Amino acid sequence: MKLIRRILIIFGVVGLIAIAWFVYRANDHPGLGCCSKQMFATVQESGPGLRVTFLGVSTLLFDDGDTAILTDGFFTRPGKLRFLFTKIEPDPELIARALQRAGIHSLAAVVVVHSHYDHAMDAPEVAKRTGAQLVGSQSTANIALGYGFPKEKLTIVGDSANMHFGRFQITLLASGHVPSRLAPMGDIENPLRPPAWWRQYKEGGSYSVLIEHNLKSILVQGSAGFKPEALKGRHADVVFLGIGQLGNQDDAYREHYWQQVVAAVRPRRIIPIHWDDFWLPLDQPLVPFPRLADNFEKSMDFLNRRGQQENIEVKLLPAWLKVDPFQ
Repeated sequence: MKLIRRILIIFGVVGLIAIAWFVYRANDHPGLGCCSKQMFATVQESGPGLRVTFLGVSTLLFDDGDTAILTDGFFTRPGKLRFLFTKIEPDPELIARALQRAGIHSLAAVVVVHSHYDHAMDAPEVAKRTGAQLVGSQSTANIALGYGFPKEKLTIVGDSANMHFGRFQITLLASGHVPSRLAPMGDIENPLRPPAWWRQYKEGGSYSVLIEHNLKSILVQGSAGFKPEALKGRHADVVFLGIGQLGNQDDAYREHYWQQVVAAVRPRRIIPIHWDDFWLPLDQPLVPFPRLADNFEKSMDFLNRRGQQENIEVKLLPAWLKVDPFQ
């Protein structure tokens, strides 16, 4: 009996140590000190021209003073415990607060790059509050329909689409998603009514979003995935480049990603996105994913090295800061 008790105590201690290690690693975030010289500085927010505001993950506000469009629109950002153990749903109060802070009153369109919860979950509520057209895949449409979003405000995209909003020309091109164990693949085949489990928000197909405005162009690559040759013959002056989970891939994958996205469109500047820990609320300063989930330093080392080799500038954009992406 004593032996059994000792064994149970040993197992209990080992279990506590394992839990403590997991909690530590799950909250061990790399700093941004290595990239401090690459941060955008504050610029004049008013005046003519396009301004872009990074709002975490791959949520980007594009505003030229007359027309505004938003990619994704993810603001609820449920924490790790909610993500793992409960169903999740949009938080209208958090969304309203984020829209107000970003100065978003009306939008022409909310363009969703794919249908995982960290991209599409809040999009119907954001579009409803701003009067926007909601643009995305059939899976994104099923998220919106499950939320009660009106069908007439939906634009469903197949493999590609081209549309205009004010001076913006938006082209969606079929792309791919970065390999990840935490990324449920497949399609959302029926209206998804919230609250729902995170794994019910399936990818539903990914898009590269090419934005052309006044003879200049921007590519938004929301995931560190690609479809071979999909961007061949396209050009972008600036690429907002998704790097989530890129640090967990091997060298060959990172190089292939560079060739299929960055080298394909020949930009002058790369701005990494989807690097921040989206389990933390947006009213805190953005920090990279914990080391347990990704390797931010490896991703940035790779981008900086390849950027230097090809004379492509790599810049980081803090949240809430309006910038001229071509400055």
